[in-house]
Amino acid sequence: MQGAKSKSRRRFILGGLAVTGALVVGWGVAPPRQRLNSSQPLPLSGDSVALNGWVGVGPDGTVTVAVPRSEMGQGVYTALPMLVAEEMDVPLSAVQVVQAPIDKIFGNIAMLKDGLPFHPDDTGRLKSTVSWIVGKVARELGLIITGGSSSVKDAWEPMREAGATARAMLVAAAAAEWRARVEDCRTENGQVLHADGRHLAYGALAARAVDAQPGEVRLKVPHEFKLIGRPQPRRDTPSKVNGSAIFGIDVRPPGMVYAAVRMSPVIGGTVASVNSAAALKMPGVLKVVDYSAALPEKTGAGAGVAVIARSYWQAKQAALALEIQWQNGPLAGLSNDAIYADFAARLDREDGYAYYKAGDMDAVDGRSAGVAKTVKAEYRAPFLAHAAMEPVNCTAQVKDGKVRVWAPTQSPGFAVDAAAKAGGVSARDVELQVTMLGGGFGRRLDVDMVAQAVAIARQADGHPVQMIWSREDDTTHDVYRPAALARFSATLDAAGNVLGYDNKSASGSISHQFFKRNLGLPAGGPDKTTAEGEFDMQYHFANQRIRHVIVDSAVPLGYWRSVGHSHNAFFKESFIDELAHAAGKDSVAFRRELLRQHPRHLAVLNTAVDKAGGAPAGRAHGVALHQSFGTIVAQVAEVSVEGTEIRVHRVVCAVDCGLAVNPNIIAQQVESGVIFGLSAALFGAATIKDGKVEQSNFHDYPVVRLNQAPEVETIIMASSAHPEGMGEPATPPIAPAVANAVFKLTGKRLRSLPLTL
Repeated sequence: MQGAKSKSRRRFILGGLAVTGALVVGWGVAPPRQRLNSSQPLPLSGDSVALNGWVGVGPDGTVTVAVPRSEMGQGVYTALPMLVAEEMDVPLSAVQVVQAPIDKIFGNIAMLKDGLPFHPDDTGRLKSTVSWIVGKVARELGLIITGGSSSVKDAWEPMREAGATARAMLVAAAAAEWRARVEDCRTENGQVLHADGRHLAYGALAARAVDAQPGEVRLKVPHEFKLIGRPQPRRDTPSKVNGSAIFGIDVRPPGMVYAAVRMSPVIGGTVASVNSAAALKMPGVLKVVDYSAALPEKTGAGAGVAVIARSYWQAKQAALALEIQWQNGPLAGLSNDAIYADFAARLDREDGYAYYKAGDMDAVDGRSAGVAKTVKAEYRAPFLAHAAMEPVNCTAQVKDGKVRVWAPTQSPGFAVDAAAKAGGVSARDVELQVTMLGGGFGRRLDVDMVAQAVAIARQADGHPVQMIWSREDDTTHDVYRPAALARFSATLDAAGNVLGYDNKSASGSISHQFFKRNLGLPAGGPDKTTAEGEFDMQYHFANQRIRHVIVDSAVPLGYWRSVGHSHNAFFKESFIDELAHAAGKDSVAFRRELLRQHPRHLAVLNTAVDKAGGAPAGRAHGVALHQSFGTIVAQVAEVSVEGTEIRVHRVVCAVDCGLAVNPNIIAQQVESGVIFGLSAALFGAATIKDGKVEQSNFHDYPVVRLNQAPEVETIIMASSAHPEGMGEPATPPIAPAVANAVFKLTGKRLRSLPLTL
């Protein structure tokens, strides 16, 4: 009965949202906010002119494109300009990128809509209504966020429309100049051409096009694409190779000084007292600052003290010399064992929130006739740090009532708000420069480092201050991927058919913490990220129930690459393999039976398996299939076991991500996702003891090194469907694929991450 109650509760919560939206007079039925023209000027150089909020054209024909997503290695400085260049009929080499101003047209709508807790197969009216309203709310909020594998997915329509509109304006300007019909004009390679042979370059038309009426704007269809769908080299590669790329840690404003921090080693601890006498006598030291009051609740940046000095080394050495007495607080006894014990107790006594149910699990639970076997398993996953190669940093200046911030951030809007609050100014008085990110993985969605840096800079007498965390600071003061515990139970008949499938898990909620500290929203209600990858699977079971229990986390939580899918795929795909073994069936054949209603998923699975072929002697193939962020991924991991060492030699990955905008970048993202996920699968764990994170650097929080990296082969399925996410979907399947291969080799079922023998 609990499943039915949970479903009714979801209908009440989400249905209530729909009703509330409909009651807003004139809003519920009004067209959504436009995404073409900005209220902020497009940042252009020289005599370039803006044709809309996204696109400007210079006299030399250079096209300037506003990119509202952060470049953190995923290729948005290449993929997003491709969308505009395609519709404008200009070569990609003629396009330059500028950071988009903070304006609602650049808000990330796709990411918020994807966060709704509906099953992908749900085609009901409730889902469509709520999706419509959330899309409208997202346009009004205008949250500029890089995350959720949503950059291309969200930009697919507005950036193409911006390019197509600019093209139509240029054509209209040329037609007016020639006193010709628009229908007799076409575009090619940055020029408007008339049927009689006349032609004008975009640069010569730009100024006149500003006032031109675009008339009918038509987007290209896939068979017309000349750029989209074809591999393009990364446009940010040359600057990264020659060293001219500017990451957050490379910023050097005039007069800049440095800050190093000492943060409470215990989660939630505070500063009791500081003796800074010795530190202040050290070379280059300018000031010692307590910044604690500026930080929001439950962030990675713990309360503490900063030293400002003329060099980072001087600041760091002086910070180590500080004599700090810490007030450890109530979490000084927190441990991994206690956290997992709490998860288990909550799973024992609470029914949880039912994210999905089908059939009648109550009848299955009470039935013994026809049940030949019951399979039960418990899985667990640890907290994980992000461990980006560029450690946390932020540069800030507070001077003359203004705040300037240089930050490698995934959340510019949140960064501005945090800087304003910490700097004691309005958001209008904050200037933000978003730099390249040396890895984000979700860590830089949070802006605790921005608040921290501005609070320090506020006491730096007007100097810009670059605050840098050491690797140890970074590892021990992250906002972590949640630890989780999952229980599965399934019944099978004598033929190996699954009669009932039950899954209940427990973890903290990232979204409850994130939206409370960044938007001030109360923590409550369902959080899709806790159960994604479990409730939204495409395997068909006539009777199933997937529930989750949210356990408030004392440990700061943050979005980690692929979020809940990162561990739930391991749980689900490992248990599917267990069911296949219990049924006496091949794991691939077993999956094929369950995917009869999902031909796209079946095609991806078959493609990966066929490409992988047979495993060489002494090795085994493990298989996993998972959909996340709209993209279907099947992986076959070729694994050997040498003593207690698990070695992954090769990974074949088939991907259906809709239309592939840039196949080159997709392959790179697959390779990156596999290595990132494999690092977590084999090594990753942030453990808590006495309220402290035990790991500190890559010696005890290792990542896959070059000699451990497998060969990764990527097959991109042909598609003309709407592009889906690609930054994260290759990460979730690798852990279960490896674990399933290890079972074939050793007979040992590994149910905890990281995988150890």
